[in-house]
Amino acid sequence: METNKEKGIHAVNQAFKKYEGVVKPQEYNLVENVTTDQFDDEFVIQTCDMREFFEGGEEGKAAFAKKLGSALEDIGFAVLSGHGVDTDLYVQSEIKVAELFEKVTLEKRMVYEAKRFGSVNQGYFPIKETTIIHPDLVEGWVFCRRAFDLPENKEYKEQAYWPEAGFEPHFRKIVQSHEKLILPIMQSILEYLGCDKHLYDKRLTGTNFGFRLNYYPAISKEDDASGAGRMLGHEDVDLFTLLPAQSVDGLQVFNQANGKWIRLNPDPGTIILNTGDYMQRLTNDRLPSTTHRVSKPKEATMFGKPRITIPMAIYLWEDEILDVLPGLVPKKYEPISAIKFHTGITSKYYGDEYAVEK
Repeated sequence: METNKEKGIHAVNQAFKKYEGVVKPQEYNLVENVTTDQFDDEFVIQTCDMREFFEGGEEGKAAFAKKLGSALEDIGFAVLSGHGVDTDLYVQSEIKVAELFEKVTLEKRMVYEAKRFGSVNQGYFPIKETTIIHPDLVEGWVFCRRAFDLPENKEYKEQAYWPEAGFEPHFRKIVQSHEKLILPIMQSILEYLGCDKHLYDKRLTGTNFGFRLNYYPAISKEDDASGAGRMLGHEDVDLFTLLPAQSVDGLQVFNQANGKWIRLNPDPGTIILNTGDYMQRLTNDRLPSTTHRVSKPKEATMFGKPRITIPMAIYLWEDEILDVLPGLVPKKYEPISAIKFHTGITSKYYGDEYAVEK
């Protein structure tokens, strides 16, 4: 008899519709289905050069906002170039992530097994245990703001979050570099939507985030035959996610306009940006929370190489209220606390008891 996770290999997203906090009419396979899935090889996800924002004055900011906003409204994804982050950090991160998952023993990693803190499930996720609805072929580790030696964390203790010394300083450099992009991105989105572009400056200064280390091990013959995907089809629950381009392909984006999947593998050093459920709710469905998944590489010759990614999901703190932005009418959603919204959606991955009703 199939387990619930094994059933997930054949499931479609609408089986979990009751958990959604925004309208999602699309139907798709959680895992790539070679018989029924179709691919869109013509659609090009827009690349937006952040140097326009940083170096182009008010005119450049306006031009960047128009390009970014139109890309996100179109499909919920964009590629960022000219972001100013030292891309050597990304190269070194592949080495550090591999070290964490390949050299630190499973026994040590399991000490930090994921638990909910606030809205977010934080800590280590063993392989095939990232959700209860699909046996994802990935190990993950989520580190939120409290896991880093930042000025506001006065009584910070590295060993409370990291199994060994040496990892936190490296990854802190990345999260602090990515934090510098949060306000430029949000300001540009708000300007595109005709809102006060500084409306969220205070709320997103020092906001919470989920910095996730993903280690997808080489695909064995058994895993290949099982039909399991590397990460199930889903929409992010956050405002937006920053994902440095990966060296091993597999990311697929669902195009709601034609029901086809787009293989997204942009240039090294760029950052993939996508909007999530918080953003769709705030923007009254203007900016969609777009479906994506991680499948096996297109070429079987890459099956033997691990895939490593370091996405950073940008959240609001739990006590913030998600309300449709001013001027976006007719208003489709009532105000809701971030913690209720967030945990209600993600309880589909972790179990109904995960949800917080307040």
